[in-house]
Amino acid sequence: MSLNPEVSELFDFYGDMLTEKQRDAIRFYYDDDLSLAEIAQNYGVNRQAVHDSIKRAEVMLYDMENKLGIVRKSKRLDEGLAQIAELAKTIESVNQKHSFSSEISSLAAKIVAIAKVINE
Repeated sequence: MSLNPEVSELFDFYGDMLTEKQRDAIRFYYDDDLSLAEIAQNYGVNRQAVHDSIKRAEVMLYDMENKLGIVRKSKRLDEGLAQIAELAKTIESVNQKHSFSSEISSLAAKIVAIAKVINE
């Protein structure tokens, strides 16, 4: 069982804000595919305690995203940078076809390079 993509993204951004036990429980359950019973045995607690910890952690991740919106903003930034890079490539292509200007070509190349660096 791997993290569903949405929880995985949230965990990547906000996982450090969870308690150590919550982080471990999520990793054991989703990444290591341990059962609730196996995790409970490792911690000396019951299955329900592990289940509750995982569910509380998931709720906290979603709450943080609802309040902060970092994942949503990151996705918009990535999409915007991809669009900027594509538009710069289109400008370069149109420039070469119609009236080549080395200045336009140079500026378009710089835009693509900047978008690439920001997206890394």
